[in-house]
Amino acid sequence: MRIPLPQDLIHRLDVVGGPRVFRVGLAVLAVAALLCLYDWRAFKNMSTQEAMDSAQVGRNLAQGKGFSTGFIRPLSIYLLKRHGQQRPANASDPARLNGPHPDLANAPVYPLVLAGLMKVLPFHYPVSSGGFWTNGGAFWRYEPDFLIALFNQLLFLALVVSVFFLARRLFDAPVAWLSGVLMLGGELYWRFTVSGLPTILLLLLFTGLAWGLTLLEEESRQPKWGPAGSLLLAGAIGALVGLGGLTRYGFGWLILPVAAFVILFSNPRQRVTLTLIILGAFGAFMGTWIARNVWVSGTPFGTAGYAVLEGTTLFPANRLVRSLEPDLSWLAMTPLWVKLLANTREIIQNVLPKLGGTWVSAFFLVGLLVNFRNPSTRRLRYFLLMCLPVLAVVQALGRTALSEASPELNSENFLVLLAPLVLVYGVGLFFLLLDQVELPVLQMRYLVIGLFGALACLPMVLVFLPPRTSPVAYPPYMPDIIQRYSGYLKQDELMMSDIPWAVAWYGQRQCVWLTLQVLPKAKDLTPRHEDFFAINDFLKPIHALYLTAESMDSKFVSQWVQAGEESWGGFVAQTVLLKQEPVTFPLRKADDRYFPYQLFLADWERWRQ
Repeated sequence: MRIPLPQDLIHRLDVVGGPRVFRVGLAVLAVAALLCLYDWRAFKNMSTQEAMDSAQVGRNLAQGKGFSTGFIRPLSIYLLKRHGQQRPANASDPARLNGPHPDLANAPVYPLVLAGLMKVLPFHYPVSSGGFWTNGGAFWRYEPDFLIALFNQLLFLALVVSVFFLARRLFDAPVAWLSGVLMLGGELYWRFTVSGLPTILLLLLFTGLAWGLTLLEEESRQPKWGPAGSLLLAGAIGALVGLGGLTRYGFGWLILPVAAFVILFSNPRQRVTLTLIILGAFGAFMGTWIARNVWVSGTPFGTAGYAVLEGTTLFPANRLVRSLEPDLSWLAMTPLWVKLLANTREIIQNVLPKLGGTWVSAFFLVGLLVNFRNPSTRRLRYFLLMCLPVLAVVQALGRTALSEASPELNSENFLVLLAPLVLVYGVGLFFLLLDQVELPVLQMRYLVIGLFGALACLPMVLVFLPPRTSPVAYPPYMPDIIQRYSGYLKQDELMMSDIPWAVAWYGQRQCVWLTLQVLPKAKDLTPRHEDFFAINDFLKPIHALYLTAESMDSKFVSQWVQAGEESWGGFVAQTVLLKQEPVTFPLRKADDRYFPYQLFLADWERWRQ
């Protein structure tokens, strides 16, 4: 074997592979610079309930506490008590508050991924002081939030690479390159990366699903791997839908368009077999977790299974999840139809026109009139069209108060899963139209492409212009203050708050969400059901109450005055205006350093210890 001389290596580097290595290296450096600049200018600590909830469940897993949670929902207490009546072993603690409280709200995959990340990386949970994490000595960035965001950004880069190669397979290299650039310049994607939500992981799973269906469709037309290859692909597709369903339960409904696609476009001799394999793999993944939920709570999806009832006239806002004894005996279809129609109208008017956070989605809608020559391109577009109504219905019926609190950045935004492939088809139509235009000089083609990309990426460009985004998600979240107040309690003591997810994540304390009422109704001789004392007197003592701007800065008339004296609105109004708590309320020692923006009440002056 001839050993290449140094001049041969130099020749190959300069002439054969040099330009390509240089371009790839330059692209990698540009992406790395973009990532660093975005995190320096636009990183924001977690600001959504779902992100903090998943993170604290992941930490419990990493610490060997199993699928448990510090964020206690009153509805979870109700489900565990109802199911525990059939199991004498839990008679002494039916609400499971004196030990690890089972998590009934989160699908398991994303917390498991975060738990693995927390095992690998050195997570420092106390608020860091100095350097990158502070600003002028004051709290600025929370280190675990930043590490989770960085992990999601790496997933996002993997997503861009996956979409690039899929676009090149469906169209050609120019479409793939422009699609990749527009994804990197998509400001909405970057906001999802720092949100702490599982959306980027779901996007990666959906892109993998599109890859699997594309390969299966090509195999049905031009067999390369034989019958065994098709069966393996079918198993992988079912597993991907199952993993997505175990990341967000609503993702599992994609099994319907997946099965329809396989029935329509797979090999006629294998349609039934492939469909059964896909359904079997999907059922194997979902069935195991459903069995766990049934064993723990008697319900297949825990508290998440009741999301369809939230936001209806029966249970407006977050009333259901904060109910200790909800009345589920009378349920009608009319409220569900009203919710479906109202939220579908919102989706059609505001979500579809800017699908994926960019106007390029309009090219996808126009492109529905174009008959692409590549069969795989046409047929995968049919799959997207089948996914569109399914995800729209799931998003409309699954919409809760989480979407009201954060309209764009929430895990209930399922239509965003279609955004990368919608972008690819939009770019494909753009190049198809550009080829029909007669330009005076060839260089103008590159100018038009550049203008198209610049306009699509304009929201991302504006991120780097003044004013600079503050990473502190206040109000209401101040991790340093939450950690200070949580530190007043022991590990096994219970707190109540209007932001229990933040107390569980930042403060590492067990915290229950505010009940529907703070005091019994006047002249109410029935046993307490929905007030503070239903937990404090009968389940577990509550040692502290922590209220933030979430409650303290509510609407004066509708949420304070009209709510009644026995409500938390009345409690806050009396505390703020009269500067006193109800006489019968047991927590009367106040730390008023941040009053009236925040209020901390305890059973004794714990801050003096």
